[in-house]
Amino acid sequence: RMALLVVVIIAAIGALGIETTSFIAIFGAAGLAVGLALQGSLSNFAAGVLIVAFKPYKVGDYIELERGGRGKVVNIGLRSTRILTRDDIEVTIPNSIIGNSTIINQSGGPHEKMRIRLKIGVAYGSDVTRVFETLMQCAKDNPDVRENPEPVVLFRKFGESSLDFELRVWLSDVDHRLPLASDLNREIDR
Repeated sequence: RMALLVVVIIAAIGALGIETTSFIAIFGAAGLAVGLALQGSLSNFAAGVLIVAFKPYKVGDYIELERGGRGKVVNIGLRSTRILTRDDIEVTIPNSIIGNSTIINQSGGPHEKMRIRLKIGVAYGSDVTRVFETLMQCAKDNPDVRENPEPVVLFRKFGESSLDFELRVWLSDVDHRLPLASDLNREIDR
């Protein structure tokens, strides 16, 4: 309505014989100034529409941004996305930043599960077979470790001062990632 009103007024002024070129230039400059002022907001809005449309993540997912932010998504708006960090701090991220970033959806994929990797170093001369058996037994005895896919133990490398192994296990609830890692480390140490 406003644009139509402006066009009608300019046409009426032109019909009276008054030169309208300067009016059009002023309105064009004003439109450009408004466009530049709203550039950030329009960018956030456009990215928000794309996030809502393509759903790279949803409320409740754990996401990690390439610039370092990560947490549980608590709200997706047209201007911004709010995440709750593991330290219980709510962070608001403009959608234009998310739209131009690589997003790792730790809760994404066809199933609600996540893999964690524990790096374990043992002294040179340790019985490698016994290390494999101990790590597998610790994983299988923990009720939070999924049986399918089953845990995996890898002999990664000969480190500078240790034989380096990695225990890979899957868990169903991403919220228990850190407590599970702690429990497994404690049991492995025992």
